[in-house]
Amino acid sequence: MMQQAEAFQEELDRILTYWSTHMLDTAHGGFYGQITDENNVVAQAPKGSVLNARILWTFSAAYRRQPNPTHLALATRAFGYLEKHFLDAEHGGVFWSVDYLGQPLDTRKQIYALAFAVYGLSEYYAASGNERALQHAQALFRAIEQHSFDPEHGGYLEALARDWSPLADLRLSDKDANEKKTMNTHLHILEAYTNLYRVWPDPQLRAQTQELLEVFQAHIIDPTSHQLHLFLDEQWQPKSTLVSFGHDIEASWLLLEAAEVLGNEDLVTQFRRVAVDMATTATRGLDTDGGLNYEFDPAQEHGDRDKHWWVQAEAMVGLLNAYQVSGQRRFYEQFQAVWEFTRTHLLDYAHGEWLWGVTATHLPMTGEDKAGFWKCPYHNTRACLEVLARLPKVPVPARAN
Repeated sequence: MMQQAEAFQEELDRILTYWSTHMLDTAHGGFYGQITDENNVVAQAPKGSVLNARILWTFSAAYRRQPNPTHLALATRAFGYLEKHFLDAEHGGVFWSVDYLGQPLDTRKQIYALAFAVYGLSEYYAASGNERALQHAQALFRAIEQHSFDPEHGGYLEALARDWSPLADLRLSDKDANEKKTMNTHLHILEAYTNLYRVWPDPQLRAQTQELLEVFQAHIIDPTSHQLHLFLDEQWQPKSTLVSFGHDIEASWLLLEAAEVLGNEDLVTQFRRVAVDMATTATRGLDTDGGLNYEFDPAQEHGDRDKHWWVQAEAMVGLLNAYQVSGQRRFYEQFQAVWEFTRTHLLDYAHGEWLWGVTATHLPMTGEDKAGFWKCPYHNTRACLEVLARLPKVPVPARAN
């Protein structure tokens, strides 16, 4: 167990070193918007609010585990850039992106981006005590509730224009369905609200966080398969049959975490069962090489066996969590197998960080960022932090005879 903890600590340090040495935009402030898969900085790439918020969360969370002043300084750098360039002083919320000079580029209010800003700001407040960070997080919470919450059907609408007027195209990315509600946005609102509640136990925040858990149970988690409906209309009718193994395993532990932070024992008991059921179903995506496949579409009987970096990171946490909850040895063994797969195929020992992913035959996925709008330090940093926090609390299962 000690040796395994040392390996995760070493990997955590490697990830943080990469982002602290490769991503600082010393010419224009903040952090670069993109590094290619060949490790080349794209100095004039647009900068995304989600990436900035995830960097903010990463260095804040790292500092809280081990108070390295360099990590706090980098978190403060991310906070300053978010405050100056991404917060919309006129209409509230955050811009989706700015150009490399920090000027607004895409000004839409994607609720997913607001959620990650809340997540990063609340973590930075916990690390630094900076009251402005908490005030910004509170303002973003109120903006989400005012403009995105659906009082008739519950849950949250996906996106709005800069002035909070309706949009025709609500998609988070070109790969997504244009539906008013998505699992992904709801999961990360829940994640953000849970983190904000840790530092600000507001009654309305508590009520909305609990309602989000109820929304997942009633509408987003399929009661038969224990998998997530990814896209839904305003009345919660599913609009996709696609299965995302990574989101299933990620949700399995984030939902339980929310119930635990709320301190509602009935919800904790309920979501302990959910965590094991969802993790069990997600393991159907485990490949013979130990890695977790990307997704599966039962409508087409087609599976995507690419292994993305974030899926493996979330799999490690979700499987270790399922082992903690259930005591079932197979979850621990699957956690170890995913870690070994990740160490073997995804860690870029030559240049740092993790590859975006590998194909079913373990070839690197080409043309994908090493860092960018979606490639960030949050999933793999969080996996290391969660595993390091959990390992001392779990007994190593005895080997079978």
